[in-house]
Amino acid sequence: MKSRFLQYVPIIITACGCLLLPGQAVAGPLTSCTMTYTLSGFSFIYKQYDGIGNISCSNGQRAQVGLASKSIGFTIGKSEIQGTGVFSDVKNLNEIYGNYVALEGHAGATKSVDAQVLTRGEISLALSGNGRGLDVGVTLGALTISPR
Repeated sequence: MKSRFLQYVPIIITACGCLLLPGQAVAGPLTSCTMTYTLSGFSFIYKQYDGIGNISCSNGQRAQVGLASKSIGFTIGKSEIQGTGVFSDVKNLNEIYGNYVALEGHAGATKSVDAQVLTRGEISLALSGNGRGLDVGVTLGALTISPR
């Protein structure tokens, strides 16, 4: 029963986080952007994961980015996650860089699942991924996206 509950933690966190995301009211043409990423790291109350990502936008812009995630909460483990992210619409790629506030849930024993809901002003980002490791937790923290 307990392990069955853990597999739903990321989904619950994502659903709750979506209710917290602000609306967007921006004039002018907008573009949609997605990101594929790899993050790896460890956690024991404090969670630190680093990685890389590739962003592509519907207007043709592309970028390789560095990712740094630091958070705190009920968490323990070590894992490597590969996943995808979807940004809210932006004017251009440069609006994506910076620090995002993150609410995250992760769980796994051999196979890991991770979900995060992030926001940076009017820009929001939803990440979901899976990988390998041994981990469980719910955290609140920050993800920094920087150009590589």
